[in-house]
Amino acid sequence: MQLNKGEILAFKTDTVWGFGCDPNDDEAVLKIYEIKKRDINKPLILMSNNFSHLEKYIQNVPEYAYSLIKKYLPGGLTLIFEKSQLCSCNITRGYSTVGIRIPDSIEFSDLINSLACKVLATTSCNISSEEPVKNYKEASEKFSEFATIIKPIEDKENENIPSTVILCEKDGYKVLRNGAIKL
Repeated sequence: MQLNKGEILAFKTDTVWGFGCDPNDDEAVLKIYEIKKRDINKPLILMSNNFSHLEKYIQNVPEYAYSLIKKYLPGGLTLIFEKSQLCSCNITRGYSTVGIRIPDSIEFSDLINSLACKVLATTSCNISSEEPVKNYKEASEKFSEFATIIKPIEDKENENIPSTVILCEKDGYKVLRNGAIKL
């Protein structure tokens, strides 16, 4: 499936519902900020179902990070690395880093497999400062005029625990947000 120019998806992950778009579609990336009323200085992250799809957007991955990737991904962990030149500044908002994540969700994996881009620029599906949506019905009611809502096979609510976020630096990692994975 090819995403249309400016098209935003709303989808269920293993942690919270998310918004996503083609990371190379700057119009769609900016539209996510508008829909969420998100601070324009806050970066988005990149999600896929396979690390190989995300590798081209990052560089200088420390050796220890491969152990974290192998142990915790797919899962509720976001790893922040130095961004490569292929990663749009519209995603990173001036930062030299970008977060990547691989949700532990067969439905998300199937969604990525259906997309030509294989990677989504993402953030939680909500208005900034509000809780992420809990199910398909809520996502549809709040955001169907702005996004293509992907109906999950099973629409049970997630615990709405966000991913753990860590910054991977040359000499070790630093936990920036505790969440679904305990390190």
